[in-house]
Amino acid sequence: MLSFFGAIVLLVTTPGPGVLSLAGVGAAFGFRAGLHYMTGLFIGNNLVGLAVVTGLAALILANPVIRTVLAIASAGYLFYMAIRIALAGSKVGFSAATRRPGIVDGVLLQLINPKAYVVSTSIFSGFVILPEALLAEVILKFLLFNVVWIPVHFVWLWAGSALQRLDLPPRVQRGINLIMAAALVGV
Repeated sequence: MLSFFGAIVLLVTTPGPGVLSLAGVGAAFGFRAGLHYMTGLFIGNNLVGLAVVTGLAALILANPVIRTVLAIASAGYLFYMAIRIALAGSKVGFSAATRRPGIVDGVLLQLINPKAYVVSTSIFSGFVILPEALLAEVILKFLLFNVVWIPVHFVWLWAGSALQRLDLPPRVQRGINLIMAAALVGV
């Protein structure tokens, strides 16, 4: 059980598209707006976990055409978000002209987020905790996963919104945007 919990901590705390975009939303639009986006990420993440647990993700991804379309859509969307962050200029986060992301945006990001599928697959199929009680094991894994996921994402949102309040020089903010955009593309 301890190794399972450790794996969750490592998998969830490593930066991915969800937390990087959440920090960007917090930096551009503030903590409150980020909460809506985070709610969408939370719902989407649990939908991905459900898709993995039920086998729906494996069924869909077994089709090479669907897998390719989803990979292109995912890469395209993440690249688009990275461009929006990189071109925000001297303001950390997204451009001021950008529409404020909300719950639906968070859900959609998670549904095409490759890291979400990798993490869910590792968590739900990589460890056996209760071999005689599959349903109890799945429920326990969802609970433990979310016990780690929620505070980690609050920290990233707080960090992003804290950047907004720091009033950093424009050159520093531009540099942060470029680093966040590069990290998003790299992930």
